[in-house]
Amino acid sequence: MNAASTDSSTRGPLDHTIRDQIVEAAEQHFKLYGYEKTTVSDLAKAIGFSKAYIYKFFDSKQAIGEVICFNCLHGIEVEVESAMAEAKTASERFRRMFRSLVAGSAKLFSDERKLYDIAASSARERWRTAADYEMWVKKVITDVIREGRDSGEFERKTPLDETSQAIYLVLMPYIHPLLLQHNLHLLDEAPGHLSSLILRSLSP
Repeated sequence: MNAASTDSSTRGPLDHTIRDQIVEAAEQHFKLYGYEKTTVSDLAKAIGFSKAYIYKFFDSKQAIGEVICFNCLHGIEVEVESAMAEAKTASERFRRMFRSLVAGSAKLFSDERKLYDIAASSARERWRTAADYEMWVKKVITDVIREGRDSGEFERKTPLDETSQAIYLVLMPYIHPLLLQHNLHLLDEAPGHLSSLILRSLSP
């Protein structure tokens, strides 16, 4: 995911200090009251700016939510890439990827429940941040499979795109904000069992 994904939804003066101040204040407000229940007028009162002034920097509440959502999802990306970095084999990279994606999603759900609601809105309404994150996850999966095929760890007969999509569908119940809430009771065992099953299916 690229930071540019949030730029198209903002406008007005390129004063990053003010924009950051609005985003930070909005994030704190969302943590307390939730994204859906908050209006731009509520944010204006909380921040001490006029609603018209906020609109100089963001054209909607969603535009602010997109920036916050990007920051949350980017944090998961960083954790996943860090976890995968020290793996010596594609199989181990896969296990770390699976485990870190699920752990990062669960942490956001449990630690920042109100901010998780923004990710849910992003997924439900198909914000660009949600689409970019989905593309990133699929790319990471594809890269690991390709690495495993190149090293001889994984089979090469099944089309790469078909394999990647199938693995993404297995992951979805544990990383998608609209599905994860129904599968929290499985988070302790699902990553280990499912990654092992997938790796067996990938064996040459």
